[in-house]
Amino acid sequence: MNSANRTNRMITARGLTKTFRSKRQVVEAVRAVDLDVADGELVAFLGPNGAGKSTTLRMLTTLLPPTAGEATVAGFDVRHDPAGVRRRIGYVGQGTSGGHTQRVRDELHAQGAFYGMGRRETRARAAELIESLELGQVANRQVQSLSGGQKRRLDIALGLIHRPELLFLDEPSTGLDPHSRANLWDHIVDLRRATGTTIFLTTHYLDEADQLAERVMVMDHGAVIADDTAWALKSSLAGDRVTLTFGTATDAASAASRIGGEADDTVVTVTAHGGDRALPRYIRELGDAGLEVVAATHRQPTLDDVFLALTGRSLREEAAAAAPGGELVSAG
Repeated sequence: MNSANRTNRMITARGLTKTFRSKRQVVEAVRAVDLDVADGELVAFLGPNGAGKSTTLRMLTTLLPPTAGEATVAGFDVRHDPAGVRRRIGYVGQGTSGGHTQRVRDELHAQGAFYGMGRRETRARAAELIESLELGQVANRQVQSLSGGQKRRLDIALGLIHRPELLFLDEPSTGLDPHSRANLWDHIVDLRRATGTTIFLTTHYLDEADQLAERVMVMDHGAVIADDTAWALKSSLAGDRVTLTFGTATDAASAASRIGGEADDTVVTVTAHGGDRALPRYIRELGDAGLEVVAATHRQPTLDDVFLALTGRSLREEAAAAAPGGELVSAG
């Protein structure tokens, strides 16, 4: 497909499948996935380790050939024109990509040359990214001397040097401390606002997906099991969490049976849509039945509640368990 035939869809996949052979067994890592990402969208792709996210990302970026199905990325077929795809996308993987002994500015110049950019254009673009990503103070330093936050900003710059229409970010803020994460995302959001770049993001940080993504996809066991805005997913799948506390476990058990909640000692938890309206109704109904509520709270759902409702597992807990030693890297 050439650029004249392009539509406003930046990613289209139908039946995308990847199988591997392991010890005479066939493992289906990705199972007939359908994807649509519009030009200019920021889409978060969530799922536990082993769900098939990274495999899907590697197929969309032409790093791994599909076993079956088809995909068009930035207007080019991943099977028949992988070079066309690569010229038009940026990819920031989980590991830092800069050469340790090279200077920051030199790494950007080399990346521009790799994409066939002219020397003058490369230098101008590198200077622009160095300024916008606040790398000016370290531009002449070796990559190995940078802090974790600085290295990730360099990774973003390397992915953007050729002005890609679509940027893939695979766990871009993993291992960074909260301040560095926030700083990194400020830069990404500002760049996207200025350029309109489409962003396809995988992350274990659910607050990032909730706050930044216009759409959230959830993947599990190789299949996409949910696809909507964060607000819609939270409203339809999770519901608000209402917690009621009673003076005795007996009262809590009686209250749970009346309102359909779960009792744990003296505390009853209920999942309800429109929890802010349900809470006073519960208190009134239980009071009329002689069951006094001594404390009550109402919490709106999170994307982790959505994931728990879909899979029976907490993505937040899985992410914490997968983190290497729970170490955080500071911005320096």
